[in-house]
Amino acid sequence: MTQLIRSPNIPDPDGFYEQLIHAQRDLSDEQAEMLLAKLVLILANQVGDRAVLAEALALARTNTLN
Repeated sequence: MTQLIRSPNIPDPDGFYEQLIHAQRDLSDEQAEMLLAKLVLILANQVGDRAVLAEALALARTNTLN
């Protein structure tokens, strides 16, 4: 069973963040939220492991509530 990777794992995280922000540029708030929701679903499909996705959902929810 694969576990959620919790340590930094993206080469050039600042570059990725810049791409993420750029992808939302000139979008309305609603469009930016839709883009992020679609990105989540695309990446969830890429991960594919329901246990990892469940762990990621729980972590995101916990971090959101704190």
